[in-house]
Amino acid sequence: MATMHTSEAPRLVYHPAGHDGHLRNAVEELRAGRWMAARGLLAASWGDWPLWTSRTQVLGAAAARSDVLRHWAQEDQDGPGLVTLQARAAVELVLMIHRQTDPRELAMLEHSAREACWRAAATVAGDPVPWISLLALAPLDRQQARPEHRAPAPDPMLHPGPWGLLDQARRVDPWNREAHHRMFRFWTSLDRSGTATTFLRTYLGSAPAGSPLYALPLHLHVERFRTAPRKDAIRRQWSDGEVRQDVLRAYEHWLEAPGERAKWPVVDESYLAHALWASHHLEQAAGVFASLSPFASSQPWLSLADHREQAPGLLQQVMAQVAARR
Repeated sequence: MATMHTSEAPRLVYHPAGHDGHLRNAVEELRAGRWMAARGLLAASWGDWPLWTSRTQVLGAAAARSDVLRHWAQEDQDGPGLVTLQARAAVELVLMIHRQTDPRELAMLEHSAREACWRAAATVAGDPVPWISLLALAPLDRQQARPEHRAPAPDPMLHPGPWGLLDQARRVDPWNREAHHRMFRFWTSLDRSGTATTFLRTYLGSAPAGSPLYALPLHLHVERFRTAPRKDAIRRQWSDGEVRQDVLRAYEHWLEAPGERAKWPVVDESYLAHALWASHHLEQAAGVFASLSPFASSQPWLSLADHREQAPGLLQQVMAQVAARR
């Protein structure tokens, strides 16, 4: 893409909590070694499964590289959300370091993470997060050696996989965003984009109006671009009728989502803004960027840039082009 110049680029905020101000505060407290804000936030979030899922994921990542949860357990062993957050943190640590860690050490950490997930599932009845966390670990088992990763599929067009884990999460929250994303990532991690496509077509057709799950096909299209040997050829997918249909369907559901701003998670709105821009729906892209502001996500820009360090500049260029042609 040609370099574009802007007189005054907007200041973007990259924060895992996005528009959730209470979560941002709890994250900063955890990073400082204080856990009371996280405890209170989780107590208030229980039962609102989309909120519970997203908040435990962000808090788990924030706690993964520290001993803050150990101090919490010493002072408040039965605190609400602690067992779930321990599982989250253990899983997030494995996912963060699995490419850089000695295989023997990784195997021990992965075993501990799985044990924490099963403990959370047994301790907190009706919590979808332990099952989602086990789904998050499933791509590490590329040979599908574990029996729970090769369960028969509910549809004969789909391969065996961790369907039981997905079903456990769906029993509590049938349209849980992260559960479906984790299942999607399982298939793409195995280089089975065909199965990922069939999974999306099979499972998402009846998702509720306004659900952020309608952004998942946009993740698939970016994944195809990321893994394509010839970027120029796959870039033309955004003019394909079926892809444009996915983009406009996602946009229509985004419009139906409740709230004036922050309708979807920042990352999903980022994928939607990019897809609208790439398919030349600049007016609609501008509206999504306005909803995002001032927050930004590293994806899909990291997957679209030629080099990692170019991703922020690519985002700024797209925003400038949308603003100029609106």
